[in-house]
Amino acid sequence: LDMCPVEYTMDRIAGKWKLVLLWHLYDSKVLRYGEIKKILNGITHKMLSSQLKELASHDLVHKEIYPQIPPKTEYSLTDKGESLIPILDMLHVWGTKNRKMDIQEKTE
Repeated sequence: LDMCPVEYTMDRIAGKWKLVLLWHLYDSKVLRYGEIKKILNGITHKMLSSQLKELASHDLVHKEIYPQIPPKTEYSLTDKGESLIPILDMLHVWGTKNRKMDIQEKTE
């Protein structure tokens, strides 16, 4: 692991969907696969599956499989995933503020 801390962090969370996925898991606490697919409009099955696997492999997301028919799988944040929430919250605040400013500029 000869990478700087920012590079290490980006290696864990980089990608079009990961931060949004983490945010929705934080907001909802627990989500099933189908619920995530609906929330992340436009994500493919392959992409969602790979993003969840990567996040789980880095201990950011917990996958709970219930042995029933049909199988039920739920996803939630781990403590390590929860530790990213202050960063995600800052991104949310920044996006809210700047999106409003961009909209105002376009309507002027």
